Amino acid sequence: MSRLLVCPPEYFQIDYEINPWMRRTNAVVASRAFSQWQGLMRVLEQDVGAGIERMPPVEGLPDLVFTANAGVVVGRRALVSRFRYPERQREEVYFEQWFRGQGYEVLTLEKTHYFEGAGDLLGFPDTWFGGYRQRTDIRSFPTLSELFQREIIPLELIDGRFYHLDTCFCPLSGGELLYFPAAFDSYGLAAISERIPAERRIAVPEEEAIRFACNAVCVGKHVVIPAGCPRTMQSLQDRGYRTYAVELDEFMKSGGAAKCLTLALD
Repeated sequence: MSRLLVCPPEYFQIDYEINPWMRRTNAVVASRAFSQWQGLMRVLEQDVGAGIERMPPVEGLPDLVFTANAGVVVGRRALVSRFRYPERQREEVYFEQWFRGQGYEVLTLEKTHYFEGAGDLLGFPDTWFGGYRQRTDIRSFPTLSELFQREIIPLELIDGRFYHLDTCFCPLSGGELLYFPAAFDSYGLAAISERIPAERRIAVPEEEAIRFACNAVCVGKHVVIPAGCPRTMQSLQDRGYRTYAVELDEFMKSGGAAKCLTLALD
């Protein structure tokens, strides 16, 4: 994740409620959200050295800022998401336009097969994991596997607070996994254990999981993580990672943090 797609939060607010975090009565403070987003960009560009690509925000699409859900990029091919909720389906055309404008070969799924991008598809070079039930349809994974010639291991998400895989599951560059075990059913936990040895798994405590500790951005040995997760940061530092805590509570009101605000383009 050394090159990232982002979208400024010019129109970010809570206009609807489609996950347990979102409440229209819990209004976003626009100036604070923009300041926090700028702080995240500074850390990613200046401290971490990531390349940033910005797409224009669109009035009336408050969640366009969460670019992790734009789709999945592999090489010069981009598969655009099919959102479950009508409120976010309007974003699809803008993400597709951006990819086409950048010269990507754009791929799409059947409209009946929901798939919410890198929010629900994460992994390591040799193993991919797909989150399903809350947003993404498990039926999308065979098509994705065929398109990208990768095995995808489905993981059922059973806690509504962790509605996308990237809210509870964060693969790290050194092969470790940051995750919140209680977000998965027993079959998912068994699949994780089978593929990732115990010494490489870092279980996040619940009080930090709900601070979106797993919704982190890992670039090399740098990990950008929401503020308020000291135990997780210590675990990462013990494994040789350099950590950067960033205030993102305005975005947490909508159920997202650092990872949700970025899409890996490489």
